[in-house]
Amino acid sequence: MGYSVGQVAGFAGVTVRTLHHYDEIGLLSPSTRSSAGHRRYDDADLDRLQRILFYRELGFPLEEVAVLLDDPDSNPREHLRRQHALLSDRIARLQQMAEAVEHAMEAQRMGINLTPEEKFEVFGDFDPDQYGEEAHQRWGHTDAYEESARRTASYTKEDWKRFQDEADGINGRFAELLGAGAAADSEEAMDVAEEHRGWIDRNCYACSHEMHTCLGEMYVADERFTAYYDAVRPGLAVFVRDAILANAVRKV
Repeated sequence: MGYSVGQVAGFAGVTVRTLHHYDEIGLLSPSTRSSAGHRRYDDADLDRLQRILFYRELGFPLEEVAVLLDDPDSNPREHLRRQHALLSDRIARLQQMAEAVEHAMEAQRMGINLTPEEKFEVFGDFDPDQYGEEAHQRWGHTDAYEESARRTASYTKEDWKRFQDEADGINGRFAELLGAGAAADSEEAMDVAEEHRGWIDRNCYACSHEMHTCLGEMYVADERFTAYYDAVRPGLAVFVRDAILANAVRKV
């Protein structure tokens, strides 16, 4: 019988457009057809999709995923072993970098000398003082935190307004792409991710692609950041994280 593209999209938590894209580039094509001639996915297709999504979660570009999956010397058990090793490496790298990662500027208070009314005008419902002490305790000794504090110490209300307007614009562009069904590793999404990295680099601290990926992981791991992004559009935190990872791989 097989499964329709809509059913598979629901199973896997991806968009129909993503599945169509995978089909167009030959990464995953439905293997069977219904009696009416509609293309259907079988269980082997679902297994392949699961492996694709594993590698995408690890930041592999689609071209490399295709090479890995079509390797004649590889098998499902080998894929699982490789994925486990890659995940272990990522965990170790993130742990090593954790102390060097600073909350995004909206989560720290250094240099913000605004009245409550001005803070509400600039940041809306988000109160940067809410996380200021936590940010200082966790990252106050890092170079990134010190650089951010130095840069923002003289920020005026107008500077913070510009900062937040730029952030809102970037988030809005991410949300538009997500709403349009764009893949997180599309050129458009990766371009916005690079814009996001440049915004941090320009306003806060030197933000390498590796540090940027750690921030992306934090947006999903920390429920407060997830809530912040998902309030713009449901699912946006994961989309932003995935776009950041894809952009980092593209820039390597």
